[in-house]
Amino acid sequence: FLFQFHYREAEDSYNKMDWDKLGFQVIPTDFMYIMKSNEEGTFSNGDLVPFGTVQIEPHSTVLNYGQGLFEGMKAYRRADGEVQIFRPEQNAMRMQMGAERLLMVAPSVEQYVDAVKQVVHANKRWVPPHGKGALYIRPLLFGSGSVMGIAPAPHCTFLIYTNPISNAYKGRHTNSTLSLLIEDTLPRAFPGGTGGVKNIGNYAPVFQVTKEAKAKGFFDVLFLDAEEHKYIEEVSSCNVFMVKGDVISTSPTLGTILPGITRNSIIQLARDLGYQAEERKFSVDEFLEADEVFCTGTAVGISAVGSATYKNTRVEFKTGADTVTQKLFDMITGIHTGLLEDNNGWMVKID
Repeated sequence: FLFQFHYREAEDSYNKMDWDKLGFQVIPTDFMYIMKSNEEGTFSNGDLVPFGTVQIEPHSTVLNYGQGLFEGMKAYRRADGEVQIFRPEQNAMRMQMGAERLLMVAPSVEQYVDAVKQVVHANKRWVPPHGKGALYIRPLLFGSGSVMGIAPAPHCTFLIYTNPISNAYKGRHTNSTLSLLIEDTLPRAFPGGTGGVKNIGNYAPVFQVTKEAKAKGFFDVLFLDAEEHKYIEEVSSCNVFMVKGDVISTSPTLGTILPGITRNSIIQLARDLGYQAEERKFSVDEFLEADEVFCTGTAVGISAVGSATYKNTRVEFKTGADTVTQKLFDMITGIHTGLLEDNNGWMVKID
Protein backbone atom coordinates (compact mmCIF):
# COMPACT_ATOMS: atom_id res chain seq x y z
CA PHE A 1 0.00 0.00 0.00
CA LEU A 2 2.76 2.47 0.94
CA PHE A 3 4.67 1.69 -2.26
CA GLN A 4 1.55 2.29 -4.35
CA PHE A 5 0.84 5.54 -2.51
CA HIS A 6 4.37 6.91 -2.94
CA TYR A 7 4.50 5.79 -6.57
CA ARG A 8 1.17 7.46 -7.41
CA GLU A 9 2.33 10.61 -5.65
CA ALA A 10 5.59 10.61 -7.63
CA GLU A 11 3.72 9.83 -10.86
CA ASP A 12 1.38 12.78 -10.33
CA SER A 13 4.35 15.04 -9.62
CA TYR A 14 6.16 13.85 -12.74
CA ASN A 15 3.13 14.28 -14.98
CA LYS A 16 2.75 17.86 -13.76
CA MET A 17 6.45 18.66 -14.23
CA ASP A 18 7.20 21.82 -16.21
CA TRP A 19 10.94 21.63 -16.76
CA ASP A 20 11.07 25.31 -17.74
CA LYS A 21 9.76 26.25 -14.29
CA LEU A 22 11.96 23.87 -12.33
CA GLY A 23 13.48 25.46 -9.22
CA PHE A 24 15.33 24.32 -6.12
CA GLN A 25 12.35 22.88 -4.29
CA VAL A 26 11.80 19.42 -2.81
CA ILE A 27 10.58 16.97 -5.47
CA PRO A 28 10.49 13.32 -4.33
CA THR A 29 11.51 10.86 -7.05
CA ASP A 30 10.68 7.17 -7.50
CA PHE A 31 13.45 5.29 -5.67
CA MET A 32 16.14 5.63 -3.04
CA TYR A 33 18.99 3.30 -2.09
CA ILE A 34 19.65 1.92 1.39
CA MET A 35 22.52 -0.22 2.67
CA LYS A 36 23.35 -1.01 6.31
CA SER A 37 26.60 -2.16 7.86
CA ASN A 38 26.69 -5.56 9.54
CA GLU A 39 28.13 -6.74 12.87
CA GLU A 40 31.56 -7.14 11.26
CA GLY A 41 31.59 -3.47 10.35
CA THR A 42 31.22 -3.84 6.59
CA PHE A 43 28.49 -2.97 4.11
CA SER A 44 26.67 -5.45 1.93
CA ASN A 45 23.29 -6.24 0.36
CA GLY A 46 22.14 -2.73 -0.46
CA ASP A 47 18.78 -2.33 -2.18
CA LEU A 48 16.73 0.10 -4.19
CA VAL A 49 13.46 0.80 -2.37
CA PRO A 50 10.53 3.09 -3.12
CA PHE A 51 11.18 6.64 -1.94
CA GLY A 52 9.64 7.18 1.47
CA THR A 53 10.21 7.70 5.16
CA VAL A 54 13.12 6.12 7.04
CA GLN A 55 12.78 4.51 10.46
CA ILE A 56 15.44 5.67 12.94
CA GLU A 57 15.83 4.50 16.52
CA PRO A 58 15.53 7.28 19.15
CA HIS A 59 18.86 6.13 20.66
CA SER A 60 20.70 6.44 17.32
CA THR A 61 23.91 8.42 17.34
CA VAL A 62 22.84 10.56 14.41
CA LEU A 63 19.91 11.92 16.43
CA ASN A 64 21.71 12.22 19.74
CA TYR A 65 25.27 13.14 18.77
CA GLY A 66 25.13 14.28 15.15
CA GLN A 67 27.22 11.38 13.83
CA GLY A 68 26.55 11.80 10.15
CA LEU A 69 27.94 12.90 6.78
CA PHE A 70 26.45 13.83 3.46
CA GLU A 71 27.69 14.21 -0.10
CA GLY A 72 26.33 16.19 -3.03
CA MET A 73 26.48 15.14 -6.68
CA LYS A 74 24.62 15.70 -9.94
CA ALA A 75 23.52 13.65 -12.92
CA TYR A 76 23.38 15.52 -16.23
CA ARG A 77 21.52 14.76 -19.45
CA ARG A 78 23.63 15.14 -22.55
CA ALA A 79 22.33 16.58 -25.83
CA ASP A 80 22.15 13.01 -27.20
CA GLY A 81 19.86 12.00 -24.32
CA GLU A 82 22.39 9.95 -22.39
CA VAL A 83 22.88 10.57 -18.65
CA GLN A 84 26.23 10.95 -16.91
CA ILE A 85 27.61 11.78 -13.46
CA PHE A 86 30.73 13.70 -12.46
CA ARG A 87 33.70 12.08 -10.66
CA PRO A 88 31.70 9.83 -8.29
CA GLU A 89 34.82 8.08 -7.00
CA GLN A 90 36.04 11.39 -5.57
CA ASN A 91 32.86 11.76 -3.52
CA ALA A 92 33.26 8.17 -2.35
CA MET A 93 36.80 8.82 -1.13
CA ARG A 94 35.76 12.06 0.57
CA MET A 95 33.00 10.18 2.39
CA GLN A 96 35.55 7.62 3.55
CA MET A 97 37.77 10.42 4.85
CA GLY A 98 34.86 11.94 6.75
CA ALA A 99 33.81 8.56 8.10
CA GLU A 100 37.28 8.01 9.48
CA ARG A 101 37.11 11.38 11.26
CA LEU A 102 33.70 10.55 12.81
CA LEU A 103 34.46 6.87 13.55
CA MET A 104 31.95 5.42 11.12
CA VAL A 105 32.32 2.57 8.68
CA ALA A 106 31.89 3.62 5.05
CA PRO A 107 31.09 1.87 1.79
CA SER A 108 34.00 1.01 -0.48
CA VAL A 109 34.54 3.19 -3.53
CA GLU A 110 33.12 0.41 -5.69
CA GLN A 111 30.02 0.04 -3.49
CA TYR A 112 29.47 3.80 -3.43
CA VAL A 113 29.77 4.26 -7.20
CA ASP A 114 27.60 1.22 -7.93
CA ALA A 115 24.90 2.50 -5.56
CA VAL A 116 24.93 5.94 -7.18
CA LYS A 117 24.63 4.37 -10.63
CA GLN A 118 21.71 2.23 -9.49
CA VAL A 119 19.71 5.06 -7.96
CA VAL A 120 20.31 7.39 -10.92
CA HIS A 121 19.30 4.67 -13.37
CA ALA A 122 16.15 3.94 -11.35
CA ASN A 123 15.24 7.65 -11.36
CA LYS A 124 16.47 8.34 -14.90
CA ARG A 125 13.22 9.87 -16.05
CA TRP A 126 13.69 12.59 -13.42
CA VAL A 127 16.94 13.84 -14.98
CA PRO A 128 15.88 17.14 -16.57
CA PRO A 129 16.18 17.60 -20.35
CA HIS A 130 19.53 18.84 -21.64
CA GLY A 131 20.13 22.40 -20.49
CA LYS A 132 17.13 22.49 -18.13
CA GLY A 133 18.90 21.46 -14.92
CA ALA A 134 20.27 18.32 -13.27
CA LEU A 135 19.29 15.47 -11.00
CA TYR A 136 20.77 16.27 -7.60
CA ILE A 137 22.09 13.20 -5.79
CA ARG A 138 22.32 13.20 -2.01
CA PRO A 139 24.28 10.28 -0.44
CA LEU A 140 24.02 10.12 3.36
CA LEU A 141 26.03 8.12 5.88
CA PHE A 142 24.89 8.18 9.49
CA GLY A 143 25.13 6.34 12.77
CA SER A 144 21.87 4.40 12.97
CA GLY A 145 22.88 2.06 15.79
CA SER A 146 21.66 2.76 19.32
CA VAL A 147 23.85 3.82 22.24
CA MET A 148 23.28 5.58 25.56
CA GLY A 149 26.74 6.91 26.33
CA ILE A 150 28.72 9.24 24.09
CA ALA A 151 30.20 6.72 21.68
CA PRO A 152 30.18 5.89 17.97
CA ALA A 153 27.31 3.82 16.59
CA PRO A 154 27.65 0.03 16.43
CA HIS A 155 26.37 0.13 12.86
CA CYS A 156 25.70 2.73 10.19
CA THR A 157 23.28 3.34 7.33
CA PHE A 158 24.19 4.50 3.82
CA LEU A 159 21.26 6.11 1.99
CA ILE A 160 20.95 7.91 -1.35
CA TYR A 161 18.01 9.93 -2.62
CA THR A 162 17.65 12.21 -5.64
CA ASN A 163 15.87 15.44 -6.50
CA PRO A 164 15.65 17.29 -9.84
CA ILE A 165 16.84 20.90 -9.67
CA SER A 166 17.18 23.72 -12.17
CA ASN A 167 20.32 25.56 -13.19
CA ALA A 168 19.28 28.34 -10.81
CA TYR A 169 20.71 27.89 -7.31
CA LYS A 170 18.29 29.03 -4.60
CA GLY A 171 16.51 31.29 -7.07
CA ARG A 172 19.69 32.73 -8.55
CA HIS A 173 20.04 32.34 -12.31
CA THR A 174 23.38 31.34 -13.81
CA ASN A 175 23.86 34.77 -15.40
CA SER A 176 23.47 36.65 -12.09
CA THR A 177 26.31 37.29 -9.67
CA LEU A 178 26.70 36.70 -5.95
CA SER A 179 26.96 39.38 -3.29
CA LEU A 180 28.90 38.24 -0.23
CA LEU A 181 29.09 39.61 3.29
CA ILE A 182 32.46 38.94 4.92
CA GLU A 183 31.88 37.81 8.51
CA ASP A 184 34.71 39.03 10.75
CA THR A 185 33.66 37.72 14.16
CA LEU A 186 31.96 34.30 13.89
CA PRO A 187 34.13 31.58 12.27
CA ARG A 188 32.62 28.75 10.25
CA ALA A 189 35.20 26.16 11.37
CA PHE A 190 37.97 25.77 13.94
CA PRO A 191 41.38 24.06 13.73
CA GLY A 192 41.00 20.49 14.94
CA GLY A 193 37.27 20.51 14.26
CA THR A 194 35.28 19.01 11.41
CA GLY A 195 35.32 21.85 8.88
CA GLY A 196 37.33 19.74 6.47
CA VAL A 197 34.68 16.99 6.16
CA LYS A 198 31.01 17.12 5.18
CA ASN A 199 29.81 16.62 8.74
CA ILE A 200 26.09 17.30 9.08
CA GLY A 201 26.83 19.41 12.14
CA ASN A 202 28.84 21.96 10.14
CA TYR A 203 25.83 23.69 8.65
CA ALA A 204 23.23 24.53 11.30
CA PRO A 205 25.65 26.78 13.26
CA VAL A 206 25.84 29.19 10.30
CA PHE A 207 22.07 29.40 9.77
CA GLN A 208 21.72 32.48 11.95
CA VAL A 209 24.52 34.53 10.42
CA THR A 210 23.49 33.67 6.86
CA LYS A 211 19.85 34.48 7.63
CA GLU A 212 20.90 37.89 8.96
CA ALA A 213 23.06 38.51 5.89
CA LYS A 214 20.25 37.62 3.51
CA ALA A 215 17.92 39.96 5.40
CA LYS A 216 20.39 42.72 4.50
CA GLY A 217 20.29 41.79 0.83
CA PHE A 218 23.39 39.58 0.57
CA PHE A 219 23.36 36.18 -1.10
CA ASP A 220 25.70 34.45 1.34
CA VAL A 221 28.45 34.84 3.93
CA LEU A 222 32.21 34.50 3.43
CA PHE A 223 34.01 33.38 6.59
CA LEU A 224 37.50 34.16 7.87
CA ASP A 225 39.85 31.96 9.86
CA ALA A 226 39.08 31.29 13.53
CA GLU A 227 42.49 32.26 14.94
CA GLU A 228 43.46 35.61 13.44
CA HIS A 229 40.19 36.60 11.73
CA LYS A 230 42.13 37.88 8.71
CA TYR A 231 42.50 35.01 6.23
CA ILE A 232 39.83 34.02 3.71
CA GLU A 233 38.41 30.54 4.20
CA GLU A 234 35.13 29.69 2.44
CA VAL A 235 31.48 30.56 1.99
CA SER A 236 28.83 28.76 4.09
CA SER A 237 28.40 25.96 1.52
CA CYS A 238 31.03 26.41 -1.19
CA ASN A 239 34.69 27.15 -1.86
CA VAL A 240 35.93 30.54 -3.04
CA PHE A 241 38.61 31.60 -5.55
CA MET A 242 40.16 34.94 -6.44
CA VAL A 243 41.76 35.97 -9.73
CA LYS A 244 44.57 38.51 -9.99
CA GLY A 245 46.13 38.79 -13.42
CA ASP A 246 47.08 35.27 -14.53
CA VAL A 247 47.07 33.89 -10.98
CA ILE A 248 44.08 32.05 -9.55
CA SER A 249 44.19 31.44 -5.81
CA THR A 250 42.11 29.48 -3.33
CA SER A 251 42.66 28.76 0.35
CA PRO A 252 44.40 25.49 1.25
CA THR A 253 42.46 22.58 2.75
CA LEU A 254 44.22 22.30 6.11
CA GLY A 255 41.37 20.88 8.14
CA THR A 256 38.96 23.83 8.20
CA ILE A 257 38.08 23.97 4.49
CA LEU A 258 36.22 21.30 2.56
CA PRO A 259 38.22 19.69 -0.27
CA GLY A 260 35.58 20.30 -2.92
CA ILE A 261 35.38 18.06 -5.99
CA THR A 262 34.49 21.04 -8.19
CA ARG A 263 37.26 23.02 -6.49
CA ASN A 264 39.84 20.38 -7.36
CA SER A 265 38.58 20.14 -10.93
CA ILE A 266 38.72 23.91 -11.46
CA ILE A 267 42.33 24.02 -10.27
CA GLN A 268 43.22 21.43 -12.91
CA LEU A 269 41.22 23.12 -15.68
CA ALA A 270 42.78 26.50 -14.85
CA ARG A 271 46.25 25.02 -15.20
CA ASP A 272 45.23 23.41 -18.48
CA LEU A 273 44.30 26.89 -19.73
CA GLY A 274 47.74 28.22 -18.78
CA TYR A 275 46.85 30.02 -15.57
CA GLN A 276 48.89 29.76 -12.39
CA ALA A 277 46.48 28.05 -10.00
CA GLU A 278 47.64 27.94 -6.40
CA GLU A 279 46.43 26.92 -2.97
CA ARG A 280 47.66 29.35 -0.33
CA LYS A 281 46.53 31.52 2.54
CA PHE A 282 45.59 35.07 1.60
CA SER A 283 44.28 37.91 3.72
CA VAL A 284 40.95 39.66 3.39
CA ASP A 285 42.82 42.82 2.33
CA GLU A 286 44.46 40.98 -0.56
CA PHE A 287 41.14 39.36 -1.45
CA LEU A 288 39.46 42.76 -1.77
CA GLU A 289 42.06 43.76 -4.38
CA ALA A 290 41.26 40.81 -6.67
CA ASP A 291 40.19 41.31 -10.28
CA GLU A 292 37.61 38.53 -10.14
CA VAL A 293 36.12 36.28 -7.47
CA PHE A 294 34.06 33.14 -7.94
CA CYS A 295 32.61 30.32 -5.86
CA THR A 296 32.59 26.61 -6.66
CA GLY A 297 30.54 23.67 -5.44
CA THR A 298 28.18 20.96 -6.61
CA ALA A 299 25.03 22.97 -5.92
CA VAL A 300 26.35 26.42 -6.80
CA GLY A 301 28.41 25.22 -9.78
CA ILE A 302 30.79 28.03 -10.71
CA SER A 303 29.28 31.37 -9.78
CA ALA A 304 30.80 34.79 -10.27
CA VAL A 305 30.92 37.08 -7.24
CA GLY A 306 29.90 40.61 -8.14
CA SER A 307 30.68 42.21 -4.80
CA ALA A 308 31.94 41.61 -1.29
CA THR A 309 31.27 43.80 1.74
CA TYR A 310 33.71 43.98 4.65
CA LYS A 311 33.19 46.27 7.64
CA ASN A 312 30.60 48.31 5.70
CA THR A 313 32.93 48.76 2.70
CA ARG A 314 31.64 47.26 -0.56
CA VAL A 315 34.08 46.20 -3.28
CA GLU A 316 33.03 45.15 -6.77
CA PHE A 317 34.73 42.59 -8.98
CA LYS A 318 34.82 42.11 -12.74
CA THR A 319 32.09 39.86 -14.14
CA GLY A 320 30.66 39.07 -17.53
CA ALA A 321 31.59 37.34 -20.76
CA ASP A 322 35.23 38.30 -21.02
CA THR A 323 36.39 36.86 -17.70
CA VAL A 324 38.40 33.91 -16.42
CA THR A 325 35.34 32.87 -14.43
CA GLN A 326 33.24 32.59 -17.58
CA LYS A 327 35.92 30.56 -19.37
CA LEU A 328 36.06 28.06 -16.52
CA PHE A 329 32.27 27.96 -16.24
CA ASP A 330 31.93 27.18 -19.94
CA MET A 331 34.58 24.46 -19.73
CA ILE A 332 33.23 22.52 -16.80
CA THR A 333 29.59 22.96 -17.84
CA GLY A 334 30.48 21.68 -21.30
CA ILE A 335 32.16 18.64 -19.78
CA HIS A 336 29.18 17.99 -17.48
CA THR A 337 26.66 18.08 -20.33
CA GLY A 338 28.74 16.41 -23.05
CA LEU A 339 29.21 19.51 -25.19
CA LEU A 340 32.97 19.37 -24.65
CA GLU A 341 35.25 16.36 -24.75
CA ASP A 342 36.07 14.85 -21.36
CA ASN A 343 39.85 14.58 -21.65
CA ASN A 344 40.28 13.71 -17.97
CA GLY A 345 37.91 10.75 -17.77
CA TRP A 346 35.77 12.51 -15.18
CA MET A 347 32.31 11.63 -16.47
CA VAL A 348 30.66 8.25 -15.84
CA LYS A 349 27.78 7.31 -18.11
CA ILE A 350 24.65 5.68 -16.73
CA ASP A 351 23.52 2.67 -18.77
